[in-house]
Amino acid sequence: MSHKNPHGSGAKGPDELRHQIERTRSQLGDTVEQLVGRADMKGRAKARAADLKDKAGAMSVQLRSSAAQAGHTVQGRSGHARHALQDRSAPARHALQERAATAGHALQEQATSAGHALRERRTRHAGDGLPELRGALEAGRRHRGPVLAAGALTAAAVVAVVAWRRQRGRCS
Repeated sequence: MSHKNPHGSGAKGPDELRHQIERTRSQLGDTVEQLVGRADMKGRAKARAADLKDKAGAMSVQLRSSAAQAGHTVQGRSGHARHALQDRSAPARHALQERAATAGHALQEQATSAGHALRERRTRHAGDGLPELRGALEAGRRHRGPVLAAGALTAAAVVAVVAWRRQRGRCS
């Protein structure tokens, strides 16, 4: 039985035969390694897992970078929007403050004139000052904040005077 040599004619001597045997062993070893590599599912799975882990890590870094950049962009835009809103609302805020001051001055003037009228009426007509008192009471009802503040200050002053007198009475 004769075997055909894939590399052409048979070996011409023992050295060439040894050389062909070495070459065939080397090719066979490479082929076996490839087959083992294909059959080694555990090794291939580990290699694939490591590859996917590397890709996931790179994608995580990229996503964090994108999120940070988006955060900075939103922060910058919100700062610009806040400044624009402040710039646009400043005239309205100043106008509102001016109206409040004007209303406060008007209330002060009304209370002062009602107080003067009441005092004058009282000095002229003892006990006949009910219409002016009603006007002052209505103004107080319409503008409760300043009236409550004045009442609180008056109560604090009364408490301070009473405490001072009591303390003075004990010390003397």
